[in-house]
Amino acid sequence: MTTKVSRRLALGMPMLLAAPALAQEVWPARPIRMVLPYAPGGATDVICRLIADRLSQRLPQRVVVENRSGAGGNIGASAVARSAPDGYTLLFTNNGHAVNKLLYTTLDYDPQKDLVPVTIVAESPMMLVVPASRPWRTLEDFVAAVRAAPDRYTYGTTGGGGTLQLVSILLLQAAGLKMTDVPYRGSGPAYLDITAGNLDMLYDASLSSLPLVQSGQVRALAVSTPRRMTALPDMPSVTEAFPTAGFSVWQTILAPTGTPAPVIARLNREIAAVLAELRPRLAELGVERTVGNTPEEAVAYIAEETRRWPAIFQAAGIQAQ
Repeated sequence: MTTKVSRRLALGMPMLLAAPALAQEVWPARPIRMVLPYAPGGATDVICRLIADRLSQRLPQRVVVENRSGAGGNIGASAVARSAPDGYTLLFTNNGHAVNKLLYTTLDYDPQKDLVPVTIVAESPMMLVVPASRPWRTLEDFVAAVRAAPDRYTYGTTGGGGTLQLVSILLLQAAGLKMTDVPYRGSGPAYLDITAGNLDMLYDASLSSLPLVQSGQVRALAVSTPRRMTALPDMPSVTEAFPTAGFSVWQTILAPTGTPAPVIARLNREIAAVLAELRPRLAELGVERTVGNTPEEAVAYIAEETRRWPAIFQAAGIQAQ
């Protein structure tokens, strides 16, 4: 009896030892949820869906995008941070990830400790636009007008440390301007107001702004990246006049801390391949640089961005809520 049991155990041992490897090899065995902590329709949403669609073609399971907006992206980010670290729930977010700890005192997660980067996806410029009805033809015209009438003019943001607010703060500080922040639930309503002449300035992703600029509904004065846009080489960079006002919108994909390293590595490889495939399409949408770096490089990238903002917020008088 003992001999038979021993033989069965001996025969079964290789299968038992192989079980973890087999479990690892079959990932993903079910659909992957990619949480986008912002409303549909923005630049980050468009890029996220392009990547999710292409990943679904490369992986044996679908990647499903789920919009969970609110609280400056923290509702969606918190949901991912508290989910099982098994590779089936990811977060697709942007610059807000680097500043949320500075803006909210009651977070139920730690952005840097509870989430780990898979990769940085892309960098894109923001575009400073004004109503077509205004007389300003250059950034210098606009700055002179605002300086001459402090607090008279308005600019649109989505508040809560969103990219529209961050890039606007940099310009106001660098140029010494005082304007009134008008918060919107999304850039869509802000565009309605700026095309109607009810808002004086909007600084938004080029992906969203460019069609309105090309149709003549708004006028573009500058882009935020240190380099001029390839698609608009005649439009100046804001850094040509104000070197400290440079800004890029960046996106990143993160997973809950504790997600197995082989899963992170597989995701990183697949996303890098997807970005290589999508590079021409993303360039058409205004993306100046596709990244697809390693998880370690992404950690360093986010750490540098996180260190940038405390002094800027302090100078702007922005306090955590």
